[in-house]
Amino acid sequence: MIKDQREVARKLRILQHADQTGDVSKTCQYIGIGRSGFYCWQVAHRRHGAAGLVNRLPIPNWHANRTPVEIEEKALHLRSQYYLGPTRIAWYLARRSE
Repeated sequence: MIKDQREVARKLRILQHADQTGDVSKTCQYIGIGRSGFYCWQVAHRRHGAAGLVNRLPIPNWHANRTPVEIEEKALHLRSQYYLGPTRIAWYLARRSE
């Protein structure tokens, strides 16, 4: 928590320094960060305020190859209630989806 607060405060200082000097390129060069990263921070700050500057994992909430939730729930139900193995669950789901 404290580490996140320090990182947000650092990013805010960098954004303020760029506003004061009016030169993003020199600010990024002085600090040692890339301009593309700076502009990502700037957009996040404009959209979400200080909460947008918190570091997050770059993982999407939903993966493209993930099994749909309905099928997951049905497979878990079959596994827990009827003690079916993976092969029989696959057969059951294949028959029901046709």
